[in-house]
Amino acid sequence: MRAEGLRERGKARKREAIVSAAHELFAERGYDAATITDISEKAGVSRRTVTLYFPTKLSIALAHLDAVERRIFSAVREREPGWSVIDALEHWLNEERSHQDELDALTDRMLTLNPQLQAPHQARVAEIVENGARHLAEEMGVPPDARDARLAAAAAAALVSSLGPAPGREDIAAAMTFLRAGISAVSGPDNGAVRADS
Repeated sequence: MRAEGLRERGKARKREAIVSAAHELFAERGYDAATITDISEKAGVSRRTVTLYFPTKLSIALAHLDAVERRIFSAVREREPGWSVIDALEHWLNEERSHQDELDALTDRMLTLNPQLQAPHQARVAEIVENGARHLAEEMGVPPDARDARLAAAAAAALVSSLGPAPGREDIAAAMTFLRAGISAVSGPDNGAVRADS
C-alpha cells in the first residue's frame, strides 16, 4: 500500500512539473512556439513521459481546469451530511483561497498572452458547468437538463470566476448568499433540495 502511495505521489509530482514547465513556456514563448520537446526538457522528463500524461499540447494548457474540476466535485461528493451542493462549494472556496500558488498566476498570464487558448478554455469551462448542473439537478430533484439546474450552475461558475484569486471570506459569503437567493427564486416549491438558509 505504501509503495502504491509513493508511486501516486511520484506521478502527481511529474504531472505538476510538466504543467508548470508548459505554462511557463507558453507564457514566455507563446503556445504555438513551445514544443513538447521544449516542455520535456524544462520539466526534466522524457518526451514520452509528457505524451503519456498528456496526449496533446492543448491538454497540458487546460490541465489546470481539469484539476479544479476534480477538486470541486470531490468536495461535492465528500461533503458533510446535511450540506447542500452550495454549502460544499462555499467550503471549497474557503479552502482554495489559502492554497493559491504560483501556477495560478502563471496560468492567468498564459491565457492572457495566448488568445488562441481562450475558446478551448471557455469550452472546457462549459463542460464543468454542465457537470455542475447534473449535481445540482440531482439535489433539486429535477432532470439534468432542467432550466433551474443549468441556471444555478452557470450562476455559480460566473460568481466563482468573478471572485478572482484569493478572495476574502466575506466576499465568498456574499457571493454564496447571492447564489442561494437566486436558486431559491427560480426553484419551484417542489424542488426544495437546494437550501437557501445555510
